[in-house]
Amino acid sequence: MKRSWLKMAVIPLLAVSVLGCSVGGKTSNSSANEENKTVAPANAAATATIQDWGKWVKDHYGGTELNLAFASHPSTDAFQKMTADFETLTGIKVKWEVMEESYLKNKQLLDFTGRTGTYDVLMVDGFWMSEYGAKKVVEPLDSYIQDKSKTPEWFDYEDIVPAYRNGISKYDGDVYGIPTAGETRFIAYRKDLFEKYGKQPPKTMDEFLELARFFNGKEDGLYGVSMRAQRGIHAASGLMSIMYNFGGGFIDQKTGAATMTDPKTIQAMQFYVDLLKNAPEDVTSYTHEEALSAFTSGKTAMWLDATALASRILDPANSQVADKVGFVPTPEGPAGRASALAGWNMSISSLSKKKEAAWAFIVYMNSKEQARKYVENGGIPVRTSTYQDSELAAKDISYPVQLQALDDANVLVEKGISWIPPTPKLGQILDRVGFYVSSAMSGVLSVQDAAAKAQAEVQEITGE
Repeated sequence: MKRSWLKMAVIPLLAVSVLGCSVGGKTSNSSANEENKTVAPANAAATATIQDWGKWVKDHYGGTELNLAFASHPSTDAFQKMTADFETLTGIKVKWEVMEESYLKNKQLLDFTGRTGTYDVLMVDGFWMSEYGAKKVVEPLDSYIQDKSKTPEWFDYEDIVPAYRNGISKYDGDVYGIPTAGETRFIAYRKDLFEKYGKQPPKTMDEFLELARFFNGKEDGLYGVSMRAQRGIHAASGLMSIMYNFGGGFIDQKTGAATMTDPKTIQAMQFYVDLLKNAPEDVTSYTHEEALSAFTSGKTAMWLDATALASRILDPANSQVADKVGFVPTPEGPAGRASALAGWNMSISSLSKKKEAAWAFIVYMNSKEQARKYVENGGIPVRTSTYQDSELAAKDISYPVQLQALDDANVLVEKGISWIPPTPKLGQILDRVGFYVSSAMSGVLSVQDAAAKAQAEVQEITGE
């Protein structure tokens, strides 16, 4: 997104030998826990079950108070519902500070640059991870994950969907966050219309464009497709939905050089502009919300956006097409399969004085052991086992296709390509690229001219 709720959204987060306050026993004095003094590591027997682990954590960290900086988000709501059980189990107290996403990053960075260290656990957008890792805003987590005395088997790091695990939570090869909510992108389509006119859902980009043109104006008030395309970040994000399937990109991810005039990037831009000629006339004002509304109100035959929005499409209280919808992955392009990847993480502030207790919170909330409860409370799946849970999948028919789309997203990861370009200046790049994409959509510039102007600005931003 930049993303749905994650603006995609996005979204990612997530024992314990654990360092802490006093060597030996439990303390109820939270101030005493503010220094990370080494305690005896937990052994496998002591943490074999979540109950045993909770007792061990309580003995060493009970009374610690953690301060959290999180965004308003379905995953945050789900974690908050789980907090009372965590506090009872571990004796750790949790103080939530929840704010709109637009304020969250500034608040976290101000806390870091001011060296105040107010927060222990941060909710970090995958789009921010390169910046946070480069600036050392957040703590590297590889040593926590690999240490079995800190991370019991029931956490099961490898069960996290590979695309999320490798694609939104790392910087320069190191893990800085545990994915907590994520999304890729896929197509929703009107099965009733496709059946009526004898059409099959698209498997390739050429088929996608052909179908958008076919359905556009086929019936009164019907358009071919809806997508996000508002000037700026949303237009750039919309382009990213299909760009990698053409082999394009904003920058060369090895050298940092701008690649807006690469023929593959220009081809992707031209496709995006041509595709959205078959969208509602006001598509250039669409964020993910307006694009979703156009589809759920029955105005468009297809929609391409975040998997995190599928539940709203399938909700009969909010969608006029809830019982008429099918889903397919993002179509294959000239460069093969690819799909978006964004999401949120839980990370430990590098300034926290309670890192081990913070890790205990992350382990509990994001463990395989708690994954079903998290989703039932409204959380967004990030684990393979969750997508394969037959009871959960029966409630959301999009689950199998979401997992397919995430496999496509992992194709990029395996090629060494990050769907979110790994640069601390990503926000500036998205804003300017999106400006020129919008100019091409409105006809102010040709696609070629828009790409050339975007190339010059991206070069200025990156200095490459």
